[in-house]
Amino acid sequence: MNTYTLSNGLRVVVEYIPTCRSVSFGIWVKTGSRNETTDNNGISHFIEHMLFKGTARRSAKDIADLFDGIGGNVNAFTAKEYTCYFAKVLDQHLPLAVDALADMFFESAFDETELAKEKNVILEEIAMYDDTPDDKVHDEASRASYGSHPLAYSILGIEERLMEMNADSLRAYMKNHYRLDNTVISVAGNVEEKALLTLLEQHFGKFANKGAAEAVTAPVFDGTYLFHKKKTEQNHICLTFPGCSIADPQLYAMILLNNAIGGGMSSRLFQEIREKRGLAYSVYSYHTSYADSGLFTVYAGTAPKQTKEVLDLTVEMMSELGAGGLSDAELHRGKEQLKGSLILSLESTSSRMNRLGKNELMLGRHYTLDQLLQRIDSVTMDDIKEVTKRMLSVPFAVAMVGSNDKAAASLGRNSLVTSTI
Repeated sequence: MNTYTLSNGLRVVVEYIPTCRSVSFGIWVKTGSRNETTDNNGISHFIEHMLFKGTARRSAKDIADLFDGIGGNVNAFTAKEYTCYFAKVLDQHLPLAVDALADMFFESAFDETELAKEKNVILEEIAMYDDTPDDKVHDEASRASYGSHPLAYSILGIEERLMEMNADSLRAYMKNHYRLDNTVISVAGNVEEKALLTLLEQHFGKFANKGAAEAVTAPVFDGTYLFHKKKTEQNHICLTFPGCSIADPQLYAMILLNNAIGGGMSSRLFQEIREKRGLAYSVYSYHTSYADSGLFTVYAGTAPKQTKEVLDLTVEMMSELGAGGLSDAELHRGKEQLKGSLILSLESTSSRMNRLGKNELMLGRHYTLDQLLQRIDSVTMDDIKEVTKRMLSVPFAVAMVGSNDKAAASLGRNSLVTSTI
């Protein structure tokens, strides 16, 4: 892995993988729903859509035809803290992919007709999301944890704000947020680095938008209870606790803790709630890291008549965690699981490109595989106890989407705070 800086200061991260014939190329911009306001919520995601809707040289169909014609993939995604535009192609077609993505990035037309059509597409995306309660509850969990902080904003935005957006507002947002200092190019695959840098200078060397860096405030975990009433066959519930930021020294302890609690089929939640008692089809936990905070979330979907039992069991298991921690076997199994998934992910050029881009954008540093494995192996029981104590130091947040919230509303959110290790 090598890092470079173009003549204009744009950062480039490259990993040469001679054993494959593909190349994954990504443009990462450090802006997402966290950087929005209540007035423009959803604009980062709208811009992501519009960059595929045509330029002065290419129509939206031309862009699609180009990548289909070379057997490649092109796509993008918007997250809370960043947006990524990426392509995966055969190594011989990398110049075409770079040319097309640079054209989209710098010369998108923002045609008013296309804007109107894409607004409707996003409204359908929002409607689809609202019709999927096991997705929607996770947005509600962010709101229950972070309140009105921008990290709790929906990435998709809301209809009223979306309808007010136009080409001028999208261009103004890009001018303020698509800047040299918060943009990174990451490339992984069979690529000759000298030729790549020449290609990138040609297409990105004139990028000169320096703008003004913005200040963001760290969220405060303020666990509350939120209920979204919806006619469903199941109740969908999230219990959320404070987690670790992306740069937290205890991040891997938190990830290992998550693996033991609900990260796989051998986890406590899966074994107790699904396998032993048959109370849920889907039950799991996950950890989300942001630049300056993190969240640990337990999710379960279950029938209304079983909701109380599932919630009581979940709280009981978290209480047992606070009192007794993990077993040696759970910690060892979690380490091997994490190391295995990490190594397997490196077999994909897309995964490597994603790792490079995110690390450079959010951390400004990179770890070798051996360093990552060492960080995993070095996690101790004391580390597990420290992150557990942090999780259980405040009342947890509860979010629910379903038809009846009687069981969730009566849950004692501060019942675990008194747990000691």
